[in-house]
This record gives sequence, structure tokens and C-alpha cells, in this order.
Amino acid sequence: MSDMLSAELILDGLDTSIIGTRILYYSTVTSTNEIAMMEAERGEQQGTVVIADEQTAGRGRLKRTWLTPEGNIALSVVLYPEIRILQSLIMMASLAVSHSIETVTSLETQIKWPNDVLINGRKVCGILIESDVRNEKVHYAILGIGINVNAGKNVLSGVQTPATSIYLETGKEMSRLQIIRGLLKSMDNLYHTISSGGSVFNEWRDRLVTLGKEVRVTSGEEIFEGIAELVDTDGSLLVRSPDGSLNRVLAGDVSLR
Repeated sequence: MSDMLSAELILDGLDTSIIGTRILYYSTVTSTNEIAMMEAERGEQQGTVVIADEQTAGRGRLKRTWLTPEGNIALSVVLYPEIRILQSLIMMASLAVSHSIETVTSLETQIKWPNDVLINGRKVCGILIESDVRNEKVHYAILGIGINVNAGKNVLSGVQTPATSIYLETGKEMSRLQIIRGLLKSMDNLYHTISSGGSVFNEWRDRLVTLGKEVRVTSGEEIFEGIAELVDTDGSLLVRSPDGSLNRVLAGDVSLR
């Protein structure tokens, strides 16, 4: 299967009004988020997408690294959202990834709070949002997405978190072009929804595999365990500790026990 990417190929037939109307394609970069950040600092148009075939020093959540070897997807989107929807970007991104994978394949996806996309309990996608917020105003938000598409077992064997790829789950190579187009279209639709006052919270909550499970939470220097009971509309996770207290987690690492 030919799986070439280019800005022209992605733009061909891509019917979006914000996300993906400008695409920058690179064969190899250190980090698509870094390039997208430079674009945002120059004030380039909202919806600019930076895509690379290979990412050698990508960033994940909580200062982890996210390497993207060839055959997978690494992209970052430049956004200038209102501050009221900043927390909704995580929900929007994880839902868009889920929609695009499920449309192209027969696979079912789940979301692990706050933004890991899973297939059969294994991580297939990581999402990172980096924003510049000053004086209650979002100057920009960079939405970074890494999807394991055609990675084999040898590539994922050294990964700490149980991981998978679309190839490993289906047994066949998938078109990255098809997944990227679907992803950008879904993100465009969902961004319009949240920007115009709509909500994606209910679907995001319903897809969370975390709720009702025993979890271990690492938030800053604090580590605790409990039952993940609820998520609030701002995206925070409410965890019931063994002593009965309810802890609100806005950011951190949650592992299922």
C-alpha cells in the first residue's frame, strides 16, 4: 500500500472551514508542537496543521517523550480559542481521534481520562495541549496528536504504557491519509460545536473507560488510590478515597488498578 503524505494530498477534497485549511508537511521534525508553537507566535492562521512523517523528540503529557517512527501520525494544530472552551479541547481531540479510527476501521475505541485513546485496553493515541494563557486570555493553544497507525510489535515493545497500533489490532496496514482527513474533518466539526456554545461533554464522558474503576492517581507530588466516580463538566475527575473523601483531579496521571 502506498502511504505517502503531502500537504497537497491531504488538502485534496478536505472540506473543512477552520482546521486543516493550511497544512505544513515535513518528512522529519524534532517536534510538531514546537513548529506549531512558532507558527502561533507569528500569528499564523487558526487551524494551521503541522504534520510530520517522523518525530524524533516529540513531547507527551507530564514531560514524557512521544517518539513517532515512520508509518504513524504526528500532527499539531494551531488554535486561538476563547478561554471558556480551553478545557473542552481535550474532549474534542480525543473524540475526533475515536471517530476517525472507528470510521476507517471496525475497531471500537475507549478514552482513558483525560485524553488517552485506547483499543482493547491498550493506548493507540496520545494527546498533548500546550497553551499560552495571560491575563485570562488564551494567546494560543497547540493541540498535539500522536496515533500509532502502522507500528509493529518491535516498535512498541519498549513503551512503558501498554500500547498498540491500528495495524496490530486489524492485521493490515491502514491509510494514514484516510485517518488524517477524517480526524481533521471531525475536529473541525467539533471545534465549531464548542466554539458556538455547544457541548461534547456527554459523549466524552460516556466513552470514558475510567469511571467506576479503581485507579491510582499521581498529581504533582501527591499519589493516592480510590474509585473514579464522576467527571465534572470542566473535565476534572472525582475520585472517592477509601476514607470516603472525594478528591478532585484537574491534571495528573491516572492508571487503572
